[in-house]
Amino acid sequence: MEKFVIQGLGGKKTLKGTVRVNGAKNAALKAMAAAVLFDGPVRLKNMPHTEDIHIQAEILRKLGADVSWTKDSGEIDHAMEIDTRGLRSTDIDGELAGKMRASVVLTGPLLGRFGKATFPAPGGCVIGARPIDLFISGYEAMGAMTKEDGVYDISVSPKSKVQSLKGANIIFKKVSVGATETLMMAAVLAEGKTVLENCACEPEIVNVVEWLNACGAKIKGVGTSTIEIEGTGGRLLSSESAAKNPYVAIPDRIEAGSYLVLGALCADELKIDDCRPEHLGALIDLLKLSGVPIKTTDSSIVVSGNTMPDSSFKTFDVTTKEYPGFATDLQPMIAVYMTQVSGRSKLTETIYEGRFKYVDDLKSLGADIDTVSSQEITISGPSRLKALPAGREMKALDIRAGFAVVLAALCAEGETTVTNIGLIDRGYERLEERLQSLGADVVRN
Repeated sequence: MEKFVIQGLGGKKTLKGTVRVNGAKNAALKAMAAAVLFDGPVRLKNMPHTEDIHIQAEILRKLGADVSWTKDSGEIDHAMEIDTRGLRSTDIDGELAGKMRASVVLTGPLLGRFGKATFPAPGGCVIGARPIDLFISGYEAMGAMTKEDGVYDISVSPKSKVQSLKGANIIFKKVSVGATETLMMAAVLAEGKTVLENCACEPEIVNVVEWLNACGAKIKGVGTSTIEIEGTGGRLLSSESAAKNPYVAIPDRIEAGSYLVLGALCADELKIDDCRPEHLGALIDLLKLSGVPIKTTDSSIVVSGNTMPDSSFKTFDVTTKEYPGFATDLQPMIAVYMTQVSGRSKLTETIYEGRFKYVDDLKSLGADIDTVSSQEITISGPSRLKALPAGREMKALDIRAGFAVVLAALCAEGETTVTNIGLIDRGYERLEERLQSLGADVVRN
């Protein structure tokens, strides 16, 4: 199993340079699923080379799709072509689906196109309960039947006069990004109008919908709590339109935010380029109020002249919320920041009840953290972080907690080894190389 060996900076702010943000993993995965809605090949650009993207590509190949990486004008191969004309199965591979939560999003396009889909309970990071009841109840409202016997078998009711799903009014009992995206894509090929209420408003959803609409879909209200979809009645979207309107993934706001916290703690000067600062308003505002010197343009963030000791930064409390609130995926990184600023902070998690599993790792490095409940912790700082004794290693527990552990190791004194880094690779492309380019001593073994 590969590991990161990290030489800590011991509180010194020596990192310097520019890091370019890749395409958003959480948008790109959904665009790949949406390729099932087309009658021929589609082209996807600015696609990140993260492990989740490669898993999704392999799932599509197992279903019969042709998926290939391509290049744009001599650039590195961050472009992809997907042709689903050869789809011969609607059974999502269980082993691959068990590695990644986003595999469930494929069920919407498959059910919309073929009237059936079979899939196991999706896997991914262990950060709490992530039930799929919203998906199932939505499909049933659209005329599908569900059988469960180790796997979920969903199909359009044989009583239906058409093979297509039927439009329906669906109110989500809780805000869910995955359910919003999946039911919306299922509705694109359905008969009649579908209205989804209490929807998620994340920019990744807007990114995919703008592309689908440019290719002939009829989706209104994206970015608000109510989305209306006028279905095509089973007619696939045109690959000819897709050829004129290739999908381009927006910059990954979670990756950008991860590097922003890195810059606040470890950099003399760090420029985060090719990003969308407007998607990170909650994080940027908090760090500025804390005293971190940040400048933004339309497409970049710079932490400049960051020579003040972290103990001079002001503390704050954070509660995670759906977009545009503070993102749950940035919660582990902000926890590391809180260990280094002066005062007592409270961090409340409202999205996933199992997101604080990394706390013991931070405490083992010397962080002063009290667990109030499964969804609330308090952090006192600044703490002097020190690497574990020789022979002891830390383990990445999920994608974002993995980055947080790497960040804490960079803040600490001494050498830290982080294992299970395949989880980090699911969300961050070649992390060690990018950290090395900024002056960090991080080696993959």
